[in-house]
Amino acid sequence: MYGMATRKRALSLVAQGRSLNSVSKETGISRYAIRSWQTRIEPLPRSAGAPIRDTPADPAAYSYLLGLYLGDGCLSEHPHGGHQLRIACADAWPGLIEECRTAITEVLPQSKVCLLQRQGCVSVTSYSRSWPDLFPQHAPGKKHLRQIGLRPWQQRIVDEFPWEFIRGLVHSDGCRITNWTTRLIGGVRKRYEYPRYFFTNKSEDIRHMFTDALDSVGVAWKPSSAWNISVARRASVALMDAHVGPKY
Repeated sequence: MYGMATRKRALSLVAQGRSLNSVSKETGISRYAIRSWQTRIEPLPRSAGAPIRDTPADPAAYSYLLGLYLGDGCLSEHPHGGHQLRIACADAWPGLIEECRTAITEVLPQSKVCLLQRQGCVSVTSYSRSWPDLFPQHAPGKKHLRQIGLRPWQQRIVDEFPWEFIRGLVHSDGCRITNWTTRLIGGVRKRYEYPRYFFTNKSEDIRHMFTDALDSVGVAWKPSSAWNISVARRASVALMDAHVGPKY
């Protein structure tokens, strides 16, 4: 998709100490493409007894897309065979829609991606016979009403790219908000604001995947209700801001 000159320019910007986010915004190249140019990643081995037609072309992009799929994604059978991947993205976040489309292209370059406008959201869709192999969590019924687990090869990708997985989950079922309270300072009550992250999902298994990934990168968290995970400590919020950030 990108010529050698384009790749060299992006990598030179990263070498100057720039973040992947800033280089991506300046060049229009996805963070995942830039990361894949930095590190050559060997193809994933196919598990005996569970062959898959295609492995993710870009594991980092797959880790992000897996987070999106577990939150707001589904697979549906196509009348002529194969399956359609659908990720629902709210109209309020055009950047998320574009990141989702880019991630699908990076994971399965031969697939075509379409945007279908729905009421209040865009359904990012892609047809392939490979999607059930890439997302073996697909099964009848809602995710929170059945057991959800990662295959060993998926867990290896999440372990390698935990921040991408966390970012995908937050972009699907999470948010960054600003809370506020008041404090007495020098006898004067002043307003005090502080940011925090929330992740909400009815599936206990998916919430555990999220918190396991947070643990692996040193982010402190706590449950705030039956379905909610909160990240509120200043150092942990700073880590989330550096690697995840608000939807846009």
